[in-house]
Parts: sequence; C-alpha cells; structure tokens
Amino acid sequence: MLVPILLFILGFALLIKGGDWFVDGATAIAHRFHLPELLIGATVVSIGTTLPEVMVSSQAALIGNSGISYGNAIGSIICNTSLIAALTVAIRPSGVNKKTLVFPVCFFFLAAALYAAFAYLKGGFDRWMGILFLCMFVVYMIVNVRNMKAHPDEADPAEADDASPAQDSPLWKELLLLIVGAAAIAVGANLLVDNGTKIAQWLGVPDSVIGLTMVALGTSLPELVTAITSLVKGHSALSLGNIIGANLFNIVLVSGAAIAIHPFAIPAEKTLAGINSSLLIDIPLMFLVMALLCLPPLAKGRLHRWQGILLLTVYVAFTAYQFIV
Repeated sequence: MLVPILLFILGFALLIKGGDWFVDGATAIAHRFHLPELLIGATVVSIGTTLPEVMVSSQAALIGNSGISYGNAIGSIICNTSLIAALTVAIRPSGVNKKTLVFPVCFFFLAAALYAAFAYLKGGFDRWMGILFLCMFVVYMIVNVRNMKAHPDEADPAEADDASPAQDSPLWKELLLLIVGAAAIAVGANLLVDNGTKIAQWLGVPDSVIGLTMVALGTSLPELVTAITSLVKGHSALSLGNIIGANLFNIVLVSGAAIAIHPFAIPAEKTLAGINSSLLIDIPLMFLVMALLCLPPLAKGRLHRWQGILLLTVYVAFTAYQFIV
C-alpha cells in the first residue's frame, strides 16, 4: 500500500505545480494582449485553479467512478468556501466591491439550485443535464467578459495598483508553461484518482467520502495558493472573487464535463437515519457555506472575521462526520 500512497502524494504535487504553471502562463499571455486585471482573475485564474477538479472528475467519469466525480465537485465547493476562503477571512477580513459580486453569486445559486433539483427529483444526472451545465458555463463566460470589458472602471483600485506589467519573457515560454502545466495537471489527476480509489478500497472508506475530503482538498490546493498569495498582498477580496468563480465552475464545468462523459446517480454509499447522506448533508451544506460567505458582503460590502471562524468550524465538523459516522 506504500506505492499507492506515494503515487497519491505525487499526484497532489503535480496538480499543485501544474496549476501554478498553467496560471502563470495564461496570465502572462492575457497581460500580453492587455486584458483587464479583473477580467484575468474572474476568467483565466478561476479556470486555471479549477482545472485539477475538471481533470480528476473527468478521469473518474471515464472509468465509471461516480463517487469520485460527485464527491470531488461538491467537496471542492465546501472545501474552497469553509476552509480556504474561511482562512483568508478569519485572518484578514476586508471590504469588497458589492457590484462585482452580484452576478457570479446569483449565477452560482442558480446553477446550484438546478443541480439540487436534478439530484432530489431524479436521484442522478442524464447526459443532457451535463451538456446543459456546460452551456451555462459558456453563457457565464460570455456575459462576464462583456461586463468586464464594458465596465473596466469597476475593478477594485487595489487590484489595479497591484497589477503587474507584461513580462519581457518570450511568447514561446508562456505557451510552454501553459502546455506543460496542463500536462502536469492531467497526469496528477490520473494518479490522484487511481491511487485514491485504491486507498479508499484498502481502508474500506466509500469512494464518495474520499472524493468529498482528500481528493477535494487536493484539487483545491491551487485555490489555496491563490488565497495565500492574495492574503500576503493584502487583497482578500481578490481571493473571494476567485473562490466564488471556482465554486461556480465546479458545478457548471467540473460536474457538467463529468456528467456529459458518463452520467451517474447520486452516490448512496452512506446513509444517515436511513436517508442518503449526500442529499441530507452534502448538498444542503454546499448552499449553507456559500450563503454564510456571500450574503454578509453583499448586504454590508464587507467580510467579517466571525464568518471565517464559523466556516472553519463547519469544515472541521463536516470532515469529522465523513470519517466518524
């Protein structure tokens, strides 16, 4: 069992470094063509940090492992919100631009409500549902890009001041970072799914639990790196935007791609009081943590330390529940 554990860790490492290279390359190319900094964060960076989830869920879907496909997407949303964003908010709460949050937050809850409706009413997902989510992703990107180009003045002043100028590195280096980063993410995702499944089977832990916890945390590491970088630079609002964008992509892109590749039912490997734990705990918790994170800044234009502390408490309880109950 030592070899699968080492390969699992190697998969984590490749995902982290691959995501780092991909984001660096994509951001450098975006800067080269003079795209607004806020646009880069809302699109390129969010997609880049979500690529590990896309690759892991797609790889799992290809081998028919619905537990990992489902658990990775929902678990990443919970992890992104109640661990990564929570750490940022608990350490350095800040003011936010409410106008820039309204559209992605509303779009997230619309997509999440659709996901929940399919889960509760049908108990699973058909291929056309995955295609619908992917179409929603395309619509979101088009509307977001148009909004950012039409209103570049809505970027936070702190972001604009911190925006780095275009690098002097040649275009071929930026493209190489992009390609190598994507390749590292693909290999890392494959190692993570294959060996995560072996470890789960060896421990007797359901695949969905591994997906909701260990795999979700591993694929959320790029968001963690982004959050720490933003925190060091004093831009916790930038981290918040990336987390909300990544959470939205986890539904419309990550789940959408996995469902389109291999439709699956909501895993029922774990029950509580005779009810599917996924329907009773996981999906409602996804709505709860996002509401705790997003509603106060939308109402008051500011993040508060109590939000971070409360969300961290929720994450600890959720993780403990997955392995104890």
